[in-house]
Amino acid sequence: MSATPPAPAALQDCSYDRAAMLALDYRSFDQTPGHGWRALAERGCDRQAAELIREWREHHRDSRTILFWHEGQSRAFTGDYPAAIALFERARKAPQDDRIFWNLYVDGSVAFLEGDRARLQAARDALAAKPTPEDWDAMKGTDGKPLNAPWPVNLAVLDGFLRCWGKPYREAYGCPK
Repeated sequence: MSATPPAPAALQDCSYDRAAMLALDYRSFDQTPGHGWRALAERGCDRQAAELIREWREHHRDSRTILFWHEGQSRAFTGDYPAAIALFERARKAPQDDRIFWNLYVDGSVAFLEGDRARLQAARDALAAKPTPEDWDAMKGTDGKPLNAPWPVNLAVLDGFLRCWGKPYREAYGCPK
């Protein structure tokens, strides 16, 4: 997820073709803007998006950490922080697989949701101190495309949480500079 999501669904149409969504492959469902669960989230249907991610994940028996993360974000956008925290914790990477220091981003995000500014600051500072990997320019994302992102990844999100401390996750996630 990148920009601040739209306001929660009030009168939005949050309907979708369940069978068609469950039939999507991983890339179409999770990694393609405007498709899969993202089509719901873009309409402000975060609760429905979270439920769809859970259902798709269970239907496909897919345990990729990013699916837990995106479901957690959708739940955080609705204000369901306990569920979001539990999902964020399931999105951690094994240390040997954490080349972009994802777990520090998880630490900071959980700290924000728990209202622990000192822990958020510590995670942010630890992430900021990580040296750029030598092969950074050649690294690819979960979609197989070049990351094309500033190093360290997700530092701007943690900085936004600090700038918008005390605001809901929905607002703080895309907090402007």
